[in-house]
Amino acid sequence: MGSSLLQTFIDWTGKIGLHYEFLASGYEAQIWRGGFITTLYLIVLLIPISLLFGLLFAAMLTSGNKALAAPVRAFIEVTRNTPTLVQLMFSFLVLNTLVSNGLGGAQHNPLTPFFWVVAVVGLHVAALHADALRAGIEAVPEQTVEAARAIGFTRLQILRFVAIPLAFRASLPAIVNNTINLVKLTTVGNAIAVSEITYASIMVWTQRDNVVELMIVILLFFSAINLALAKIGRWIEKRLAVPGFGVGA
Repeated sequence: MGSSLLQTFIDWTGKIGLHYEFLASGYEAQIWRGGFITTLYLIVLLIPISLLFGLLFAAMLTSGNKALAAPVRAFIEVTRNTPTLVQLMFSFLVLNTLVSNGLGGAQHNPLTPFFWVVAVVGLHVAALHADALRAGIEAVPEQTVEAARAIGFTRLQILRFVAIPLAFRASLPAIVNNTINLVKLTTVGNAIAVSEITYASIMVWTQRDNVVELMIVILLFFSAINLALAKIGRWIEKRLAVPGFGVGA
């Protein structure tokens, strides 16, 4: 049944000038499917990693401790003001080489290109999340903080139970936008031969000369994922809205 539907699709698209014959080739189809899976795997890993480090960075920025806040602020400025691709190439070509040299050669280095994509893109988006959350934390009404302090909350408890929950609600539109950007940034992995969807597509179209066909699917693929994320984000915004504060104001 599946092969019959696939052949019907190939025949139908062929009539309108699109060539998807490679889908019937086991090797090339496997490469392409692997690219889709790798991209989805990157997205599933990067969303929680970026949020976790974003929260950590925001807490450090608003801690009142310069020793914690200054390095994070410096990292955010560098991250925000340089291209993600440049950060990835620097990490892979410079930092990865230093790690290899320190471990006695590349054969002893456990850090793969996939790791560097996760680390660089995850921390890049975490820096954007951190700035959004910092602004949200600083927007929490002073009266709310004073009320929490009056009932005996420590600074950490205020941050955990009062400031961050309210800041998350206020920052949610920015966090959703950053997450959508994260999905698009997974494509930088092709620069260091991580076999995500764009790299896999390049491998196919160099053999088949079907750039148009593959680019159509890539555009639809990323559009569908980000449309779903945007809708989920709007649903969460409505669920978490607090009247008079942030997105519920």
